[in-house]
Amino acid sequence: MNQVSQHLSMPTEIQSEPNRIEDIITRNENRIFRAALAIMGNKADAEDIIQDVFVKLIDKKPRFESSEHETAWLVRVTVNQCKSHFRSYWQKNTVPLLDTYPARSEEQHDLIYAVTALAPKYRTVIHLFYYEGYATKEIAEITKQKESTVREQLTRARRLLKITLEGDQS
Repeated sequence: MNQVSQHLSMPTEIQSEPNRIEDIITRNENRIFRAALAIMGNKADAEDIIQDVFVKLIDKKPRFESSEHETAWLVRVTVNQCKSHFRSYWQKNTVPLLDTYPARSEEQHDLIYAVTALAPKYRTVIHLFYYEGYATKEIAEITKQKESTVREQLTRARRLLKITLEGDQS
């Protein structure tokens, strides 16, 4: 291939990469936002997290073997970004505003409040299991924990939610 034809083919390759990234973002933005919101506990932090996740996607430009690989990578990066955020000084010295959460009923509001009151490790597994539909084995891979640890965290989170929600009804 001569230099002229190589030069002419470059813009197509360059244009296809932004389109590929944009397609990935479009396909996954709601899922990643829901995961970040469930883990972070508030909309503003969740928006910051998804922005960071998509910046990493743009910087790294990973190649995915399948849509499941793509989703798993994005969820993994989301969980890591959330963990990093919780380790920050700023996060340790702030309090969330729970009145901004959308809830259709008082029962939903109570459930949202109870879930957000859980420790981040419990919020993470609850969200990935119930809202994203991951199995405990997949959650273990995403969070880099043993499967037994994930099952135990789910059990403890359910127990804490039950206690909190039953206590609210009394």
